Amino acid sequence: MSSSSSALAKTGSSAEAYVDRMPGMAKAAVLLVALGEEQASKIVSLLDPQEAEMLSLEIAKAGRVPSEVCKAVLNEAVENVNAQEFMAEGGVDYARSVLERSLGAEHAAEIIGRLAATIERRPFEFLRRTPADQIVTFLRNESPQTMALVIANLHATLAAEVLCELPPDEQAEVAKRVARMGECRPDVVEKIEAIVRAKLSTVVAHEFAAAGGVKPLADILNNADRTTERNVLNKLAETNADLAEEIRLLLFTFEDVAKLDDRSIQMVLKEVDQKDLAIALRGVGADVQSRMFANMSERGAELLREEIEFQPPQRRRVVEEAQGRIVAIVRRLEESGAVVISRGSGGGDDELM
Repeated sequence: MSSSSSALAKTGSSAEAYVDRMPGMAKAAVLLVALGEEQASKIVSLLDPQEAEMLSLEIAKAGRVPSEVCKAVLNEAVENVNAQEFMAEGGVDYARSVLERSLGAEHAAEIIGRLAATIERRPFEFLRRTPADQIVTFLRNESPQTMALVIANLHATLAAEVLCELPPDEQAEVAKRVARMGECRPDVVEKIEAIVRAKLSTVVAHEFAAAGGVKPLADILNNADRTTERNVLNKLAETNADLAEEIRLLLFTFEDVAKLDDRSIQMVLKEVDQKDLAIALRGVGADVQSRMFANMSERGAELLREEIEFQPPQRRRVVEEAQGRIVAIVRRLEESGAVVISRGSGGGDDELM
């Protein structure tokens, strides 16, 4: 936000569109600048030291903030407050209905989306700013099931960091329990939460029960480094090969092939059966198809388009099986070091092997 005026001018977009792309801390700084020194100082005094420091730095970096940006930020703040009041009165559906009538379905969806974290508060949210190594220390003497419950309910990035901090043998055991975990009784969640909260000397309340499962574990591993991911999957495969494969398939989907660089896509296409490719591309959007066509010769792309167009309808199972075979090729190429699959923020040196 150090040069909002020039940044807005360069994008050529509306103030609303520019504000939509601004980080939350930058919006907060604009809001305080717009409110004036007296009101801003009262708000900053209510923040914890770390938040106040970060926000003060953002304000210090601010240059001249265009009036239209200030107005857009203020409007967003008012919309959020109104939406939260509607939720308090009648719930999410009531808030969405009121906002749709007054602002239209698209704008209402944007506001509800911004407030998703408030709408669906997670248990253990008070751990959000706790370093992963401290969380592991607090959990050290807890059972693997308790560890799994806590990790399953952290945001994926933090959960990945906590999983990485565990000893290798514990990683696999905890990961298995996360994958097998279904919905937990709220009273059980509250009891575990109280134990952890007491250790942190923090008082906080939560409303929703937790849910683990294969998908949350896949999200965690997608944010973990490759060493942790491989260790968990290999250990799981020793005791439950089906579960390990189910998780493995969620870590990289056929649509993700389009996210590879051109050279990697071309290497994959050399290995793929054209019939499989034609069937697999039936189940994806035009953007994925265009990435494939762009990495083929004109003649090859033309023939593939014709095969897709004239082939008979395929059952979903057949399409997914063809996609699975292509994903397996990508994984084989990755294991050999021929291609590199981009991972989440948890990737480490092992990523480039």
